Amino acid sequence: MEVWTKGGLVTFYLLLVIKLSDRRVHFAGCTPNPHDAWIKQVAKNLTEPLDGFLGPGGYVLMDRDSKYSESFRHVLQGEHIRVLRLPARSPNLNAYIERFMRSLKEECLERLIFFGEGALRKAVQEFLGHYHTERKHHGLDNRVINAGEEVGRAAGKIECRQRLGGLLRYYYRDAA
Repeated sequence: MEVWTKGGLVTFYLLLVIKLSDRRVHFAGCTPNPHDAWIKQVAKNLTEPLDGFLGPGGYVLMDRDSKYSESFRHVLQGEHIRVLRLPARSPNLNAYIERFMRSLKEECLERLIFFGEGALRKAVQEFLGHYHTERKHHGLDNRVINAGEEVGRAAGKIECRQRLGGLLRYYYRDAA
């Protein structure tokens, strides 16, 4: 993702992780320089015992991008997470995260101009809030991942919740 900074236009790399069972997505981080120490720290954060997104006994599908270094895979394996590397040039084998990234870009990131890393992080977090609590998912029988109490109300005034200045909108019925 391109971001305007004091030094000019900089490309930032986003790392997101999805749980296939419930479609929850975790924003693992972003950086203009995805070096080995950064990706290794991301792996440690993902597998942290108290609040890590990945639990032991699971598995991670990843493509063969050189950014997923040996030390990244080693940290995951050390936490009893099975690492499955996909064959070269096989985007259809990782279709869930590919589709999520397409939604993130088309519905949010490509419609904004970012001035600084903080703006990019804020936009991704806002989209994830929308994705988890307001957006219906076809793969989950048109359910919302973390549905609030307003979901499914049949009576009440229709309200609109906006995110990112109205770029993302969610309509719901207020309590009667």
